Amino acid sequence: MTIAGNTVLGIGYSNDVAGGFAQYMPVAERLLLEVPNGLPAAHAARTEPIAVGWHSVVLKLVTTKAANKEKIAASVPKPASMTGPLPPIVTLKHLAEWAGYNHGISKKQAIEMFTGFVADIGRVLKKGSKIRIPNLGVLQVRIRPARPARKGRNPATGEEIRIKASKASKKVAFRVAKGLSQAI
Repeated sequence: MTIAGNTVLGIGYSNDVAGGFAQYMPVAERLLLEVPNGLPAAHAARTEPIAVGWHSVVLKLVTTKAANKEKIAASVPKPASMTGPLPPIVTLKHLAEWAGYNHGISKKQAIEMFTGFVADIGRVLKKGSKIRIPNLGVLQVRIRPARPARKGRNPATGEEIRIKASKASKKVAFRVAKGLSQAI
């Protein structure tokens, strides 16, 4: 405890006085948390300081990220492709430029991120999984089995013809999400 003028302040209980450690501390019951059964007292005692430290680190990362984004946004002019009419074909470089500007990262980092994203999509599809991106759609590999040679008819003449055998094939199919389809 410390005395400030006529006021007695508890160390660690006031925003005006820095915290401190002690073997015993008086604490209001409403501020206590129950320690789960089986958790050693030493672990429970370390939880609060670790939580405070973790909170400080996360807060620092968030504020640093926000400050960096503001700094980059302030120093980097808006890309020309964002201010004028859209190009007829929007490329990965355009998307990276826009993402870099909007999220406070360099165009080079954004290009690397998008290139990695496209590579990951290829790898996932190659292994046979579907990729569902909300509000965009679903990518998947469709497999067409091999078909043997067969007989058919020419619809114009009715003449019987021979249809060649076809090999099995794979193709990437994209189904647009309902939300995007309606938005367009």
